[in-house]
Amino acid sequence: MPPPATAKPHLNPPLLRSPHLLPPARHLATRSRRLGSASTTAPPSVAVYAAEAAEPTSSDPSAELRKLCVQGQLPQALSLLESSPEPPDEDAYVALFHLCEWRRAADAGMRACEHADAAHRSFGLRLGNAMLSMLVRFGESWHAWRVFAKMPERDVFSWNIMVGGYGKAGFLEQALDLYHRMLWAGVRPDVYTFPCVLRTCGGLPDWRMGKEVHAHVLRFGYGVEVDVLNALVTMYAKCGDVGAARKVFDGMTLTDCISWNAMIAGHFENHECEAGLELFLDMLEDEVQPNLMTITSVTVASGLLADLDFAKEMHALAVKRGFAADVAFCNSLIQMYSSLGRMGEACTVFSRMETRDAMSWTGMISGYEKNGFPDKALEVYALMEVNNVSPDDVTVASALAACASLGRLDVGIKLHEIATSKGFIRYIIVANALLEMYAKSKHIEKAIEVFKYMPDKDVISWTSMIAGFCFNQKCFEALFYFRHMLADVKPNSVTFIAALAACAATGSLRCGKEIHAHVLRRGVASEGYVPNALLDLYVKCGQTEYAWAQFSAHGERDVVSWNIMLGGFIAHGHGDIALSFFSEMLESGEHPDEVTFVALLCGCSRAGMVSQGWELFHSMTEKYSIVPNLKHYACMVDLLSRVGRLTEAYDFIARMPITPDAAVWGALLNGCRIHRHIELGELSAKFVLELEPNDAGYHVLLSDLYADAGRWAEVARVRKTMREKGLEQDYGCSWVEVKGDIHAFLTDDETHPQIKEINAVLHGIYERMRASGFDPFESHSLEDKEVSKDDLLCGHSERLAVAFGLINTTPGTSISVTKNQYTCHSCHGILRMISKIVRREITVRDTKEFHHFRDGSCSCGGSG
Repeated sequence: MPPPATAKPHLNPPLLRSPHLLPPARHLATRSRRLGSASTTAPPSVAVYAAEAAEPTSSDPSAELRKLCVQGQLPQALSLLESSPEPPDEDAYVALFHLCEWRRAADAGMRACEHADAAHRSFGLRLGNAMLSMLVRFGESWHAWRVFAKMPERDVFSWNIMVGGYGKAGFLEQALDLYHRMLWAGVRPDVYTFPCVLRTCGGLPDWRMGKEVHAHVLRFGYGVEVDVLNALVTMYAKCGDVGAARKVFDGMTLTDCISWNAMIAGHFENHECEAGLELFLDMLEDEVQPNLMTITSVTVASGLLADLDFAKEMHALAVKRGFAADVAFCNSLIQMYSSLGRMGEACTVFSRMETRDAMSWTGMISGYEKNGFPDKALEVYALMEVNNVSPDDVTVASALAACASLGRLDVGIKLHEIATSKGFIRYIIVANALLEMYAKSKHIEKAIEVFKYMPDKDVISWTSMIAGFCFNQKCFEALFYFRHMLADVKPNSVTFIAALAACAATGSLRCGKEIHAHVLRRGVASEGYVPNALLDLYVKCGQTEYAWAQFSAHGERDVVSWNIMLGGFIAHGHGDIALSFFSEMLESGEHPDEVTFVALLCGCSRAGMVSQGWELFHSMTEKYSIVPNLKHYACMVDLLSRVGRLTEAYDFIARMPITPDAAVWGALLNGCRIHRHIELGELSAKFVLELEPNDAGYHVLLSDLYADAGRWAEVARVRKTMREKGLEQDYGCSWVEVKGDIHAFLTDDETHPQIKEINAVLHGIYERMRASGFDPFESHSLEDKEVSKDDLLCGHSERLAVAFGLINTTPGTSISVTKNQYTCHSCHGILRMISKIVRREITVRDTKEFHHFRDGSCSCGGSG
């Protein structure tokens, strides 16, 4: 059972026959006196060694070595050891090991250890214990194990050192195994054994084992020892059983400050802040003097109560008791004020600190980042570098989170280099922060690389990747990672939200239903944003019945729930129903927000409801105190432009209190194209192309405006400009779900295994259209051979998806397609005819709305 080590054999001592693989090391704090090595915390007794070293002679190297150790001359003692032809006696070795341990001289101690190992086939009890104590102090678990294996005789001190050393090194399960083997060997535990073992149980945490050790405590008669009972309180608290911890604490006849600290911290760790603070007040009433650990833990917890007055009282109490200048207390104050969102007070504390450590800087960086000031967080990090303060893993993770919020890839890359050089990359908190930073910076390939080399991945790691793929419009990859995650890690509510968003974006209804089933099995259907994510899935997949059932079952609806349903009605072309639903929303007492009015104004625009649109726009400020933003103004311009009130739309733009953006002028340009108003269209195009000079869509709108008016010279000029700017065709993509699998089709896709069958089906449909007098390729744009607006902004990929659906589903089955661009006039007409010819219902969700084709007509009532 030695700790893992490369290129070193596992040498088992008697009674320890079955070593097994060890988990990654985790830190478990233990007090050195509870390792059974309290006697090694002070320098060796001069009197003892003086007696042993009496009358040394030059012919007695052992006596000379003991004398040098008594005098504290470690270099000379080590030199004498290595130059003597014969090894010294056991007492000389013991004196040397005690001196090395006291001096924290790891290199010298290891040299002495190697010398003793070579000189002895086995170690006596006294020598072995001295070596164990030193090696465990230096964290040399492997070498301690080798010494332990060569000890034919071991006492409780030997076992205590090994159990405590393994626990301290993070080998918690192996520490417990050693404890059981100690009992099996017939060694009776003492008062120092149980604190080590109980802290190990809490570190795992292993409640059942902790209960068993509790029984051992009572059986061996240590049920009244304060140190043991303190460890029991800590163990139960860390295992989540606060009731058992409190029962032990309340039953203690004698308590010390550590007892109170353990119980108070136990309440805090289990999210019982109020109970912990009440116990702290009881502590003061019982006139137990709090120490620094008490004050810092209570101060941090005060920030979690969101009670500023109480937090300030704690601050004042700590100052009165003389903790104001302590760095640890000031760090806890920074954390407390940060939790309360009072970064001004936190900054004041920080600026008044005479001495700052890495935790002080980290507290400020983390506080700024969590309170929505990522720019300030990076400023503090830059000052930290200027002051030559070395960051720790939490510092790097907090700074990376700020980079993710700001899109500061440059700083993020430097932080990545620091994390790699300092070894922080192995900490999962840093790796997860890197995943988020690269994903939000649109460098998902770097996030994949970091994820690939992570030795351990938790639910946050997987969720960051799934959400990152969604953020980078790689929703199929997000679902692929989600399926792989299920084999290793249990997803949480945030994971489900990201996966459901991927299903909604791709129209993957069956996959979304499977995730819904997982949500129900995990019991998180009402947790956080999950109900709204489910609602959004069914709305975007066109499943109005499922959506309405989810909305009705959602007991705690918020404004987001109502907005999702409003958006669904509008996307399906039901503007009148949306307005009625809005009235129902108001009657329920829900207050609308900015998103609500964007959806409503968009619905009015598509339905041509000008008066209702004006009424809603004015009510924003008059009734609901919502200041219109650019999206609201763009919706109003679009509403007026679509119905031909172009001059009114232009005047509306001129009166805007904020500078119009490209979307506002683009809405007017589109209206001019619809109603063939060349002069105003040219003016709109001038503004919009100044704001978005490389947007292909606006260039095509202007080109189409000229083409509809027969001004081919201007059309040629716009096309030439597009070629010079390199505004190439943006290939469209459409997805269709067949038998639970998603099939994607790109524009002019010739790679699909069934492409020949797909083209044959389309060719047959085109022939039937021509036979009925409908020309599927009638030109509606330029008379030359240049790419048309339909080719540029549509790509026609939905035709391939529909044809694939026709081939692979039974007659009469409806077909649902999702695409990443708008549906052009040509495709709209063809899909209407296909629905009539094959007698199927076809649904296409493009970037603007849903199109339900049935019997040769579309729900939008238009032509695309």
